[in-house]
Amino acid sequence: MKKLHQPRFVLVTRKTPLELLIEQHGTASQARFYLESRGHDPAGYEEADDRLQQGFARVSASIPANRRRVRVDRTDLDRFLFAPDDIVLVVGQDGLVANTAKYLDGQLTLGINPDPDRYDGVLCAHPPDALSAFVAWHEEGQSEEAFTVQARAMARAQREDGQLLLALNEIFVGHRTHQSARYRLECGEQNERHSSSGLICATGTGCTGWARSILEQRQIEAPIASPEADRLAWFVREPFPSIYTGTELSFGVLSEGEALRLHSEMGTGGVVFADGIESDYLEFLDGQTVTVDLARRRLHLVMPKPTTD
Repeated sequence: MKKLHQPRFVLVTRKTPLELLIEQHGTASQARFYLESRGHDPAGYEEADDRLQQGFARVSASIPANRRRVRVDRTDLDRFLFAPDDIVLVVGQDGLVANTAKYLDGQLTLGINPDPDRYDGVLCAHPPDALSAFVAWHEEGQSEEAFTVQARAMARAQREDGQLLLALNEIFVGHRTHQSARYRLECGEQNERHSSSGLICATGTGCTGWARSILEQRQIEAPIASPEADRLAWFVREPFPSIYTGTELSFGVLSEGEALRLHSEMGTGGVVFADGIESDYLEFLDGQTVTVDLARRRLHLVMPKPTTD
């Protein structure tokens, strides 16, 4: 049975490098001249832009004509009001899903990869042509087994004054310029002063990105949480040993109900940001505290149903 109420489709995109250059230089010909004058081939930029525009057009054409839709650029997400029953279509690279996730609260989210030669498609796992099948699956009460919904865990960073950030991949706590960050770390009954390159706390989704490079570089052989697991992995980056700072607390795992607490000892430059978006941050200066733990919210990410041999 089809639903009486038809939810809105929200298409989330970000400007391509070519679009940003055209904004900067005024016209496509000026952008081309700028690239050529610096030894870059404009063809690659134009091809990437064309693939994204074609992919978006295919997605848009797959939405039934009688359904409401709106397009939102990544730069406008913090000002956009999502409805509880919106269907969110993220068209682009995987990081755009993470950029969008912290503004959602239970909405079904479909990541669509318009350029599989450039984007891995870990989170944007669907081709543009998959949308028609998704619409049918959703309208028929999700009875078919073509798709599955993953409730992906998210991390939360909350200041002592109530300000908070959510992250699908990871939370970073440190210095804005990535110079030495000074803070006191509490983990359960343990605590230690640090001078480090900052701390990251990653979800199972984030453990395939920044955290994975830290695991491999430090040769940490620890089980990685699945994207839906109630677990976070945390890492201190380059802790420095001194008579005042230690290195014993440098890696660990948080389960549900557990948290890290960091007390800033930085007069300037201390920040907390999520999923690599440095422009959207919390201040973290002397006398301020941040608590990092599992968020209540989860990203409801629609993925292709795994095939069995």
